[in-house]
Order: sequence, then C-alpha cells, then structure tokens
Amino acid sequence: MAEKPVLTLYNTLTRSKEPFAPIDPENVRMYVCGPTVYDFAHIGNARPVIVFDVLFRLLRHLYGESHVTYARNITDLDDKINARALRDFGTEIKDGTLSLNEAIRRVTEKTANQFHADVAILGCLEPTHEPRATEFVQPRDDGKSDMITLIERLIERGHAYEASGEVLFDTGSTADYGELSKRNLDEQQAGARVAVDAHKKSPGDFVLWKLSSAEEPGWESPWGRGRPGWHIECSAMAAAYLGEVFDIHGGGLDLIFPHHENEIAQSRCAHDTKVMANVWMHNGFVQVEGRKMSKSEGNFVTIYELLHEEKFGGRKWSGEVLRLAMLMTHYREPIDFSVKRLEEAERLLAKWPAGGNPAEGRVDESVLAPLHDDLNTVAAVQALHALAQCANTDPLMLPVFAASAALLGIEPKKVEVSKALEESIDSIIQLRLEMLKTKNFAEADKIRDDLAAKGVQLKDGKDPETGERVTTWEMKR
Repeated sequence: MAEKPVLTLYNTLTRSKEPFAPIDPENVRMYVCGPTVYDFAHIGNARPVIVFDVLFRLLRHLYGESHVTYARNITDLDDKINARALRDFGTEIKDGTLSLNEAIRRVTEKTANQFHADVAILGCLEPTHEPRATEFVQPRDDGKSDMITLIERLIERGHAYEASGEVLFDTGSTADYGELSKRNLDEQQAGARVAVDAHKKSPGDFVLWKLSSAEEPGWESPWGRGRPGWHIECSAMAAAYLGEVFDIHGGGLDLIFPHHENEIAQSRCAHDTKVMANVWMHNGFVQVEGRKMSKSEGNFVTIYELLHEEKFGGRKWSGEVLRLAMLMTHYREPIDFSVKRLEEAERLLAKWPAGGNPAEGRVDESVLAPLHDDLNTVAAVQALHALAQCANTDPLMLPVFAASAALLGIEPKKVEVSKALEESIDSIIQLRLEMLKTKNFAEADKIRDDLAAKGVQLKDGKDPETGERVTTWEMKR
C-alpha cells in the first residue's frame, strides 16, 4: 500500500520547505493577520484570506474538522481608523452629537460587516475565532487586560522600558532579533533619524503603549491613559486562542518586517519560549494590470467593486472567478491581477460540471497531492480541470470532482454569461458568417475551433422563413 504524501510547507523562518509536524495532531493551530477595518478590503487583502482558507480546508481534511483551530483577527484599533472616523463624522463629533468612540465603532462595524460579506462570496469559511483588538485591551471580567498584562511582563523581564510617554520594546535585549526578516540591528540603525528617536535606546525599538490625547481613544494603564502599539495586539490575541507556541502563523509578504518580526520578539520574550510559531507562511504581492495597486495610480480596486460594480473590465465578476484567478498562481509568487486572468478563470469554470454533491465523493489524489507540496494550487487546479473533463462524460465521477473542487473552496455553478461577453461572441459569429459567405472555410473553421476551446459551442442551421444560414451558440461545461 502506497504511503500517503507528507504535507510540506515553506517556512519563512528557515527559508526552506519542511515536513509539517503539528505540536498536537488533535489540535492543529493557525493564526493569520486579518484586516484593519478602516476601509473596504481591496483585492490585495483578499489574497491571504483565500490562501489560508485553502490551507484551513486542507488541514481539516487531513486532521479532522474538530481538530483544527484557525484564528484570524480584526484590527479595530488603529490611527487610520481614528482618522477615518474624524473624516466621516467630524461635524457630529465637533457639535457633540456623537462621541469619537461611537464614530469609531460605526466605521469599524460597517467595514467589518462588509469584509465578512465579501469573503463569504469569495467562498471562504469562517475562522474558528475572530478576535478584535479592542476586546483584548479593555479589562476582562477579572479586571485585567491581556495586552497590558503582556507589556507588564516584558517590563518585568527587562525587555521593555518607559520613555517620553511611551513603553518601548528593547530590541537589544534579545540576541536573535531579526531572525525572520534576516535583518540585524546594525542594518536597522543605519540612516536612523537620531533626533526623532532620541528617547529610544536603539532606533529599532518599537512602541508597545503610547499615551492618548483627550481627542483620541484610550484605556487606563499603569503608564497613563493610552492605547497599544500595533504589534502587541496580535501577540495577545494569538496567545489567548492558540497558546504561547502554536503551529502556523500566516500573512502577507509585507508583514514580515516589522510586524511579524516584532510579534516574534515580544511573544518569545514575554513567554520565555524559543519560538512563537513553528511555521511562518507568507503570500506574495498583488499587482493590478502589471502595476502596484494604489489610489494615485487609479487602479485601486476593492473586493466589493469587483463583485458589485462594473468598474474592473467594465463588468461585475463572480466570487468563484475571483477565487480561481487567485489560485491559478502559487501563493508565494507575485500575482498580476488582470482582466485577462479573470477571463481565463471564467472560461475554465465554464467547462466544469455543476451539481455534484461533495459529501458523496472523495477528494481525488491528483488534486490532493499538489496541495501537500507547499499548497501548490496551480497544479491542483490543473488536476481539477482534468477531473472535470472526466466528469463531463462520466456521471460517476461527478461527486469526486465536486469533493475535489470543494477542497479548494470552489463550487461550480451554471454559467451566467455577461452582456459584454454575449455581445463579443455574437460579433465573432457574425464575422464567421461573413467568412462562410465568401467561402473562406479555413478561417471560419478556425473561429469555430477557437470558440469551442473557450467553451462556446456553435450550431449552424437555416432560418425557416428566409432560408439564410444562421448560427446559435451556448456555453458548454
């Protein structure tokens, strides 16, 4: 009997692929940095959500649904959120009809709700836990705050200090700071602005707690009314749900430094552990039509706009098309998110059968094996397409295809052809009819074959009244 393939994952910490061995197979634990809810999530935010949703599904398949704990946080405490609240509700705050805290709550609730709606359409499962930063700075029932307790412990152990109204982590207090990003303290100090960082022991020291003005949200602490730094938030939330050391920590490539580096430093020093997480995974960047996404470039696009507005490519896109387009590139590689890529994913989905029941099938090894190899969704999608071709001719394969597709979070549905695509196909068919009229059969056949390759099947006939040649078409799976 052939041995089952071993799950291997690329560990950013070691810069190598390694066999995955959970600390406790009965409780496999994963933490992923979630959105900062000051604005609607953009397509770059969607990538880690989709990537780690596939990993969540794979881990549940391998270890059992009840044996995997997935925590993905909501950052609802951030200076960008404060700024957005002042922008959107400045008049109400100024005239006293709305407090800053209430304005912040309105911003974060609206944005978080939209995030949940967006990622649900993208086919993502809910995480096991979705902690919010504000829940872990305010006191618990016992009167203690997770974040404040963590900072106090760092001070007691000589890894943090007070200076100029802030509590700072002392990066020089831990010998292997920079292990994740492969940056050492000397490199970080080069070019540091001494005037700005004069109150720090080292320019690389980072904020754990900062004082709040009367106009800013704040909580009482031993160091005065203030709010936590960004990094301490994730350390507190991860420890609360996953323990001091857990299996996998994920996020985007841009979080390696400083966010994840600082998480590691403060968590290890607070808990006196060798690691925070055994495996660190990071997805690559997202470009839009070959350019870095930014509002100034005019190519900034949100998940909501892609799903509900005719902004990108002049049309709306389905959640399954967006998801498949992401999975057609390996998670560690940069992705060029383009109309062409979405159309390619849409054509592929159009060829896949709908209606199978995943519960009645098994995940095919041809799809499962690539996922064992560092979540190779590219090869898994190719294998899924081959299964689809089998299922199109053999109904007995339909449940197998459906179960295999479900592992990737895909549930093929009846194709809804957009008006723009319909008009494009009609135009091409008219061109083919002109070719037939002029007896240019070779070009006419080429057009028919090209359309067939894209899932468009043509049927030639005659108009019963005029006797003229007519052509109808349909999308085939």
